[in-house]
Amino acid sequence: MVSKTDDIPASVPTCNTVDLAREGETANSKETSKTALKDPCSCGHRGDTAVMNGDSGHDQAEEADSKQDGNADADSGEDGNEQEVIVIQDTGFNVKIQAPGTEPFDLQVSPQEMVQEIHQVLMDREDTCHRTCFSLQLDGNVLDNFAELKSIEGLQEGSLLKVVEEPYTVREARIHVRHIRDLLKSLDPSDAYNGVDCNSLSFLSVFTDGDLGDTGKRKKKGSELEQIDCTPPEHILPGSKERPLVPLQPQNKDWKPMQCLKVLTMSGWNPPPGNRKMHGDLMYLYIVMVEDRHVSITASTRGFYLNQSTTYTFNPKPANPSFLSHSLVELLSQISPAFKKNFSALQKKRVQRHPFERIATPFQVYSWTAPQIDHAMDCVRAEDAYTSRLGYEEHIPGQTRDWNEELQTTRELSRKNLPERLLRERAIFKVHSDFAAAATRGAMAVIDGNVMAINPGEETRMQMFIWNNIFFSLGFDVRDHYKELGGDAAAHAAPTNDLNGVRAYSAVDIEGLFTLGTMVVDYRGYRVTAQSIIPGILEREQEQSVIYGSIDFGKTVVSHPKYLELLEKTSRPLKVQRHAVLNEKDAAVELCSSVECKGIIGNDGRHYILDLLRTFPPDLNFLPVEGEELSPESQKLGFPRQHRHRLACLRQELIEAFVEHRYLLFMKMAALQLMQQKANKDNKTAALQDSSTADMQSDSKPQPAEASDMVIETTTPSPTSFESTLAPEESKAASTNEKVVLASLNAVNTNGTQPSAENHNGGCDSPLEVKEADENIPGLAQAKELAQSFAAEDGSGIDPKSREVVLNACKAVGSISNTSFDIRFNPDIFSPGVRFPEDSAEEVLQQKQLLKDAASFLISCQIPSFVKDCLDHSSLPMDGATLTEALHQRGINMRYLGTVLDFVDNMSPKAQLEHIFRIGIGELLTRCAKHIFKTYLQGVELSALSAAVSHFLNCLLSSFPDAVAHLPADELVSRRKNRKRRNRVPGGGDNTAWASLTPSELWKNIASEAQSYYHFNLQCESVDQAVEKYGLQKITLLREISIKTGIQILIKEYNFDSRHKPAFTEEDILNIFPVVKHVNPKASDAFHFFQSGQAKVQQGFLKEGCELINEALNLFNNVYGAMHVEICACLRLLARLNYIMGDHSEALSNQQKAVLMSERALGIEHPNTIQEYMHLALYCFANGQLSTALKLLYRARYLMLVACGEDHPEMALLDSNIGLVLHGVMEYDLSLRFLENALAINSKYHGPRSLKVALSHHLVARVYESKAEFRSALQHEKEGYTIYKNQVGETHEKTKESSEYLKYLTQQAVALQRTMNEIYKNGSNASIMPLKFTAPSMASVLEQLNIINGIIFIPLSQKDLENLKAEVQRRQQLQDSGKTEEQQGRQLELNDTLPVDD
Repeated sequence: MVSKTDDIPASVPTCNTVDLAREGETANSKETSKTALKDPCSCGHRGDTAVMNGDSGHDQAEEADSKQDGNADADSGEDGNEQEVIVIQDTGFNVKIQAPGTEPFDLQVSPQEMVQEIHQVLMDREDTCHRTCFSLQLDGNVLDNFAELKSIEGLQEGSLLKVVEEPYTVREARIHVRHIRDLLKSLDPSDAYNGVDCNSLSFLSVFTDGDLGDTGKRKKKGSELEQIDCTPPEHILPGSKERPLVPLQPQNKDWKPMQCLKVLTMSGWNPPPGNRKMHGDLMYLYIVMVEDRHVSITASTRGFYLNQSTTYTFNPKPANPSFLSHSLVELLSQISPAFKKNFSALQKKRVQRHPFERIATPFQVYSWTAPQIDHAMDCVRAEDAYTSRLGYEEHIPGQTRDWNEELQTTRELSRKNLPERLLRERAIFKVHSDFAAAATRGAMAVIDGNVMAINPGEETRMQMFIWNNIFFSLGFDVRDHYKELGGDAAAHAAPTNDLNGVRAYSAVDIEGLFTLGTMVVDYRGYRVTAQSIIPGILEREQEQSVIYGSIDFGKTVVSHPKYLELLEKTSRPLKVQRHAVLNEKDAAVELCSSVECKGIIGNDGRHYILDLLRTFPPDLNFLPVEGEELSPESQKLGFPRQHRHRLACLRQELIEAFVEHRYLLFMKMAALQLMQQKANKDNKTAALQDSSTADMQSDSKPQPAEASDMVIETTTPSPTSFESTLAPEESKAASTNEKVVLASLNAVNTNGTQPSAENHNGGCDSPLEVKEADENIPGLAQAKELAQSFAAEDGSGIDPKSREVVLNACKAVGSISNTSFDIRFNPDIFSPGVRFPEDSAEEVLQQKQLLKDAASFLISCQIPSFVKDCLDHSSLPMDGATLTEALHQRGINMRYLGTVLDFVDNMSPKAQLEHIFRIGIGELLTRCAKHIFKTYLQGVELSALSAAVSHFLNCLLSSFPDAVAHLPADELVSRRKNRKRRNRVPGGGDNTAWASLTPSELWKNIASEAQSYYHFNLQCESVDQAVEKYGLQKITLLREISIKTGIQILIKEYNFDSRHKPAFTEEDILNIFPVVKHVNPKASDAFHFFQSGQAKVQQGFLKEGCELINEALNLFNNVYGAMHVEICACLRLLARLNYIMGDHSEALSNQQKAVLMSERALGIEHPNTIQEYMHLALYCFANGQLSTALKLLYRARYLMLVACGEDHPEMALLDSNIGLVLHGVMEYDLSLRFLENALAINSKYHGPRSLKVALSHHLVARVYESKAEFRSALQHEKEGYTIYKNQVGETHEKTKESSEYLKYLTQQAVALQRTMNEIYKNGSNASIMPLKFTAPSMASVLEQLNIINGIIFIPLSQKDLENLKAEVQRRQQLQDSGKTEEQQGRQLELNDTLPVDD
């Protein structure tokens, strides 16, 4: 069996045996853009970067990755890793646990665990969950909590550990009360709605009724058929126009709270007076039972007991009886039967829930909708709010955490071998997610006005804050720092640029170079930067501490040898060129970063760099410079354009793609010259034919296989300039033999037009064309050897001719070295105020040219390549977030959104890109609205916040023409006006100006924002025009704007279209959350295993692949804990492999985890979650759980309708799935509605002659056959047959199958007609032949389901596998030698032999 692996998160270089990247009729061409969850690959590969060949694929990918990582130790290769892994996976053993009042039970532990982890398990188990204050003893010796089990003497298989109750302290008593409160609230979703403590929502269990996994085989298929209610709700049917919001959060029956207590709170008698302290009283609690009994409880060192105090009299004496118990739960169970009953029922339910529904996520996920929740009394929550948890940071001794020390110490941990690296990555990740949570809380406190500024005398915009050892500053231009760069707009953009710089430097991970913990939080219209504090920085003036870089944008500059040495190590991976600038004394100063990057040695002796906002070079398309001209392509599109600020820079992904593209060029040129030399030697110039091979990987980075449709003809060394195929119209023919002429290198000019080396990241060819393997120029191998030998030596032993070859090629591509390929950028070019020494004038010119080339590469290659990927559905964005991600992966900034939309709008097959255009317009609209909302909110004071937000949403989305704002009640206003408040929230200003906004004014502003920021002409003056003209949905716009701005609204049905009353009232706005950007630390080793696993799977070694991926899963769990988006991708691939290898129940269990994790870590309606639901439905169907499969598919369809509407290529796959399952349960009419919708969508997006459409016709025909409507069935099957015949030829087995089926249908139709005639002739006594009306077998439905989802099972023997490999290689050669059959035809053939995912 060979598998398809659709589960490669996009950032993995996919190592296919053949470039089957777009597989024939498997309708599943999507993962590229969607699963790339925040670029899981640390080295910033795009998902589709490299298509490797043959078995060596994954080693190269791995090696290349580690090199790009700058991580030398990752080079140790796979075998080394596998050896190390064995060390970690020590076998577990069982110990017996004896707790008071329970039977001893067995617990499996591993030698690596700490004693503390057993504590955690006991606090989670149903029968021991109410204990928190205990020690574990082995033979009377207390075990140290932080000892690893393997270090404990005498602990072995079968040892008995006793749970011994320990005396309480105030801290332990508090922890106990907090833990009991958590147990009481364990099924209550309010923490998830309120976005606290990393809780988030999950609704999978509502649809599966807990019948997945082992209990899955409850009812057998036969009996199940009768009892399925298959009718979907009205709003899910194809063509339905209503988009309700309420089903987004179905009611979970488990959430009806079971009340155990009415009130549990701290008593007003706290803290105990001195004499009671000496009796062991620690604190007093006040509790109201469900039976309305009020009791007062003392927490003492020995446990909890009832005392005789009441609300107004203090009597700490024990009551009679006092029921002294070590645990509060035991005490309450004794005095309240209702508590006892409900608490045990609650714990049963709690432990039945899937662990993934309760584990905390690493970073907080906020829900944009919530029901109305009753606000209940909660002492722990109240206490948290007052103390804001300072001093109670998760049981850490001492007062507050020193974030900087923790962040830097974890970076300094050793990383020589795998266990050490895992420990280090785990520590880095943990500290990071803690820092993110603390910084978010602090930023909100700052904006809400709850933190005192460190410079309280200055105006509010200029204030800075310190809270919990984190430094906070606001995104305003303080002291005209950014005056020349664009003022407040620059001050708003700088923090995110800085964060990208921090990301890049942390990923390179150089020992001895430190960056600050950095986060950017957008909250209530303000941007707050949170940073950890360099030790000693606050005591000195900035001028004294900066020993590298410049504090005034390059007027004064200093440098430092140690910093140069450290930054030199980062310069290659980050492509930063070492350069000299002039300081105020006109002396040259060496730098290896931009001038703004400051180096400060902290009091801890560490070398810190900060202000990394110009790590990447400027984007000249948005930076008009006098006297500089961009390339003609850029100018044609109206670049350079004026931008709000001068900090626009290129993305790291773009730099990588550009360098890769130039590398390809470099190799081709070198090869070309070597050929010429050879040809000159033989005294003849031979025109080179395009013999080709796809093996063009370089030694330093994986190269795309379909690198270019370019063949080089060398005649004489006459100078011709490069031509580049940029316009899609011209290059239609370039698919096969239209050549781009490349002259001999003597005439290389660097005027910026590059030959269009098409690589997966920058195809300049027409999006319509067939991908071809890279033509190889004879002599390429020599060029490679040459390049390697140059790298190996200093170039002295090489003959001058070869040296000249490399020199010319280097010059041509703008390499900074003359002996090897090495492109780097000088980030200070075009920085105002930066001056360069005279002697580097030529170098500066070269750098300027390089920047222009990069800017034009973005427009002429990356944007067309993105559109091309959308056309062939290898990139399938579903909402704003996935569109943004797809653009970012190709290095396209969002400020190009208008340009991308114009490009899409002018494409010839416009209908096939309609979904992209619609999603793009929606994204552009909501982004413009977000920009306006930001300044709108800054003028609103807290008491009017919900009124202001609802008014804004009414103006944005409601058809009601004159939305009027509700100002807060007058009596509040008048009293406030009398008191001048000095300490206003930042921004201040007129606090009622927001109320005057009108819908027409807002839409005018949106249109002008679209014009000035995105240079896009929006032709709409109201929301209804926008909906009408661009086919948008209001509910989708509501979702997008809520997610972007952090608004949470009440979940109910909103009537957007009423012209008589506004859609929103202030009661509908429940909350406003922060929108947080932070660094995502990576698990690099796990990632390498994951990649190798994928490579193996794609070569058909399922077993080995499965083992590697399981190993990756272990390592991911080691670093990230149990819940993380990358683990989700891992589980999905594992489930897919289990399914292909026939282990359906294992597939079900892994996919269930993947769904839960996607819901929890990405959001309940994130496009990735929709994908996961579809996969789970397939595995449920295969397990015979038909009704569950249908429920899951209906859920996926509903979510997709909310996220992007019905008109989307992915909807065709979803509807085909639903239609097939309905066909299987004999709901023919319903089935037809879905399948015919899928047919229509497939025809629209894939063209009426595509194989997907043929398959759709066949599926519809099968349902008509089941309904005995043979004429319709024949009609559809004929359509399908025609497509197959035209696309793959008469002899192909698909065409034959179709033809057989046509014959069968014709026979059935004839038989039916005969019978009817017989009845007409002879009336009721006709002898009727029984007709065969068959319900489809489950097996045949499953077979079709597998086909449309791109899974094909092939029982293969070893011998078959060998033949298959030979066949694949043979096809590879055929394909390479230029026999381009019609693209899809070839894919189909492959599809029959080798299922690979698209």
